[in-house]
Amino acid sequence: MCGIVGYLGNEEACDILIDALKRLEYRGYDSAGIAIWDKGTINVGRRQGKVDELRKIVCDQNFRGNLGLAHTRWATHGMPSERNAHPHRSEDIVVVHNGIIENYIELKGRLQREGLSFHSDTDTEVIPHLITSYRRKGLSYIDAIREALNDLRGSFALGIISENENLLVAVKKESPLIVGIGDGAYYIASDAPAILDRTNRFIFLEDGDMAVISHNGVTLIDLEGNTIERKVQTVQWSG
Repeated sequence: MCGIVGYLGNEEACDILIDALKRLEYRGYDSAGIAIWDKGTINVGRRQGKVDELRKIVCDQNFRGNLGLAHTRWATHGMPSERNAHPHRSEDIVVVHNGIIENYIELKGRLQREGLSFHSDTDTEVIPHLITSYRRKGLSYIDAIREALNDLRGSFALGIISENENLLVAVKKESPLIVGIGDGAYYIASDAPAILDRTNRFIFLEDGDMAVISHNGVTLIDLEGNTIERKVQTVQWSG
C-alpha cells in the first residue's frame, strides 16, 4: 500500500503536495518523493524515510511550478531505499504508482532488449519505460499511455506527467484513486482526507478510468480511448 497525490492549478505545487502527502503517510513511510513540472522541465526529489525527510530537501527554488506529483511508499518490490523511491522516470515521463504489477519481470526483459535502462528494483519502473517505448514508435502521449496500461497485469493507481505536456494524467485499476475539483485547481489522491482542506468535490474513478487533466478541466476516457462520464460528488466530511 502506497499513497499518491497530484496537483495542477495556479499556485505553487510543492507545499500543497507535501502537506497532502503527510496526510497519506499512514499508507507508507519507507520513502517519499516528489516531481514538479515547470516550463518543460521536471525536477524530482526522493528520500528514504518519512515525508518530513523529503520536506527538508524540496519546496525551494529548484522545486517551483504549478503541476506535480508526490508519493509515500510502503515497499513491496525492492527494499526501502532512495533508488527505489517514487517517482520513477523514463526520459520525459514521470510516474507514481500504488499497486502491484504482476508481469513486470516479463515486461522488464522486453524493455531491456529494446535498450531501455533500469535504475531501481521496483515493478513500477516498467510503466514509464513502456510509455517511452510506445512514444518512440510514434504514438501520441495519451495513446502511448493507453497502450502501456493494456500491457500491464495487476493493480494500479497512477499519476503521470511529462516534460512535454502541461497535463496531469490519473489512471485507476483495483487501487483507490480520486480526482478533486477546486477553484481553478485539480487534484488526485489515494484518499479524500489528503485534499479535503483544498476541496470537497470529487470524482471517484472506477476501474479502467483515465482522467486527463488540464487547466481547462477534466476529460475521462477508458483504456480503449472512449469518452466516459462520472458524476462530481460533494463530500461533507471534515478534513
